[in-house]
Amino acid sequence: MLFATKHWVKYSLLLLAISIALFALYIWASLTWVYSSGERAGYVQKLSNKGWVCKTYEGELILVSMPGTQAEKFFFTVRDKSVAQKIDDTVGQRVRLVYEEHKGIPSNCFGETSYFVHDVQLLDKK
Repeated sequence: MLFATKHWVKYSLLLLAISIALFALYIWASLTWVYSSGERAGYVQKLSNKGWVCKTYEGELILVSMPGTQAEKFFFTVRDKSVAQKIDDTVGQRVRLVYEEHKGIPSNCFGETSYFVHDVQLLDKK
């Protein structure tokens, strides 16, 4: 009986370790595999540092296509502090955000959106 219990504990721990490893592999794949990439131009309206444990920068870009039309909001996430600082320096100015979209991220600990901005370029230089 004791022999059977030891095997049960051993196999349970092995199954738990395999499950954790597969979940970690899934997270790594969802954060590195790029579903789509692109650029959006507009005015950064908001950028804030959010999160209880995992801090990310969450922002809003206002897209204005034609004067007098309804503005559309593009919600994005920034994980790199230096990129967030560059975006913060351009709040209120017309910019181009370069982003990558990652699908299937299992938690909002990595960001509230699936759009991760990795570069910003100022369009209206004064």
